[in-house]
Amino acid sequence: MRLLTYLVGCSVDGFTAGPDGQCAPFGFDGDLKAAVLAEHPETVPDHARRPLGVVSTANRLFDTVVMGRGVYESARAAGAEGPYPWLRQYVVSSSLKRPASGVDVVAGDPAEFVRGLKRRPGMGIWLCGGPVLAGRLLREVDKLVVHRHPVVLGAGVPLFHAAFDPAAFTLTDFRVFATGATVTTYTKQ
Repeated sequence: MRLLTYLVGCSVDGFTAGPDGQCAPFGFDGDLKAAVLAEHPETVPDHARRPLGVVSTANRLFDTVVMGRGVYESARAAGAEGPYPWLRQYVVSSSLKRPASGVDVVAGDPAEFVRGLKRRPGMGIWLCGGPVLAGRLLREVDKLVVHRHPVVLGAGVPLFHAAFDPAAFTLTDFRVFATGATVTTYTKQ
């Protein structure tokens, strides 16, 4: 069965962006950048692949991405109509009417949809965010990979927006980078 991995960057205090969705001042350089480009280059959006030198790099972990409308619209605003054309792209939204070519809209229950994806053959499934979708899919997340950056935002967009319902994960990997960032990997218990 395929796994759903929520791979996400955040601040020390657990925010993925500023209160109004502003891009967080997370550094993407040094040894963390090298690790991301080597380990999961498929998570680099289309508009950034050429400058980062991963244009024709093969997918390592994922062949599918599931994202919320806010994440998708942010990518479109940055100039990436279909931000991950080398992946099967799904946007969970009840109101998005005209996605880019190669992007499918999921208007129904995202948990049911992801359970269906998990039963299909293929590589891993990447949950790209945002927090509402991550909250709705919390029980479906098999692996949580958190890139924590050495900055405190004080307020902003959390990793998950969900009702209180604790979900237990086991720490399976922890790495510290010279940039001050850490990457912590958890798997569902």
